[in-house]
Amino acid sequence: MNFREYIPFYKRNLKVAVPVMLTHAGQITVQLADNIMVGHLGTAELAGVSFANSIIVLGLVFGIGFTQGITPHIGQSFGKGDHNRVGQLLQNSLIMVFAASILLTMTMFGLSFFMSSMGQTDMVVSFGKEYYFTILFSMFPALIFFGMRQFSEGIGITKYAMFITIFANLLNIFLNWVLIYGHFGIEPMSVKGAALATTISRFVMLASFLVIFCKIDSYKRYLKYFTRPFINWKLVREVLNTSIPLSFQNLVEITAFSLSAIMIGWNGEIALASHQVAMSMSSFSFMLALGVGAAATIRVSHQYGYGDFKSMRIAGFAAIHLSVALMSISGIAYIVFNNEIPHIFTSDPAVRSLAARLLIISALFQIFDAIQLSCLACLRALSDVKIPLLLSVISYYFICLPLGYICGTVFSLGAVGVWIGLLLGLVFAALLFLWRFNKISNQLIKSHHF
Repeated sequence: MNFREYIPFYKRNLKVAVPVMLTHAGQITVQLADNIMVGHLGTAELAGVSFANSIIVLGLVFGIGFTQGITPHIGQSFGKGDHNRVGQLLQNSLIMVFAASILLTMTMFGLSFFMSSMGQTDMVVSFGKEYYFTILFSMFPALIFFGMRQFSEGIGITKYAMFITIFANLLNIFLNWVLIYGHFGIEPMSVKGAALATTISRFVMLASFLVIFCKIDSYKRYLKYFTRPFINWKLVREVLNTSIPLSFQNLVEITAFSLSAIMIGWNGEIALASHQVAMSMSSFSFMLALGVGAAATIRVSHQYGYGDFKSMRIAGFAAIHLSVALMSISGIAYIVFNNEIPHIFTSDPAVRSLAARLLIISALFQIFDAIQLSCLACLRALSDVKIPLLLSVISYYFICLPLGYICGTVFSLGAVGVWIGLLLGLVFAALLFLWRFNKISNQLIKSHHF
């Protein structure tokens, strides 16, 4: 396999990936804006938002994983030209996502009663709850939007979600300015204002996508395949066999990051605020890998549906190459500007100093983060989700968290030690997922050849 053979695959992957990158860039930009604006309120406020997000993200990421299980089924059916099945998948997946969003919102509300028992300071808990109880209402529109977006990506359309997200995020930033600091006669709402701005923008995103679904022929064509009964249990079981393991796989990874944030919080507000700064920047670069990963799921599932397993494998590895290249650039930037970046978020010199050190570690795990996400996206396209779930448990629960605790608490390295654990967990995940995709793609090519 030579480089020239990969070039057309790089181009096709990027054509799909760029709109998704811009979509994620918009979302991450809003998170950055939230953190920057809240950070200038004070260290305790920034730490409180970090604490609340480390909990609410558990439900959100679990739900997003649930919606991601839709894409490979739609992509494979679309690749086969079975539009009737695509339409029925849309109908049943929307019902499932609706039910899941209600259950997850109720579950996350229940978790709020344990926030005071997680070893955080009273100020952090107070600001965290203020933010948490408002942002909780945004989970429903966010997950319905993601479900519709995953369907759209499954049929290879990524631009409309990009346009909606960019508009909603500009609205979010404007509402942040109005509600956090108080403008146009509105009293300053501090961290609650940031949460309310995000909630409003997510409802706008959902409403906009619903309008587009009913107006654009590329989507409308599938509405005619909606049938009664409204739930096709056979189809639901097929999707759930992918969605549930994916949800738990996402939950395993994000739980590791959330528990790491809680461990860092044991070291005080400065450590937690520094973690939020470094994690905000990591999330910003992570959008690049997410965009390429989404392209990998689309391209690999389509080639799998066509039965062209050689092209499927090349498309997957082309995505891995692109992701590593893009994330490496981000890593270099974090090393070069590690002392300057924290100034954007806070005026606290102690937070800036620690955040600069964490950015160095963040730079090191950019490559492994790129590999693990791209490989996982390729495996998702093949509906291979159960073994990757087991590999995630090994990487994050048996490597990441124990080593983070040992380095951070036992060896008294604090936030730096916990981030070393995160780095090692990502290294293991990357190597295991790469091994898995290489093995399965080779097996498919050999079985087809003979």
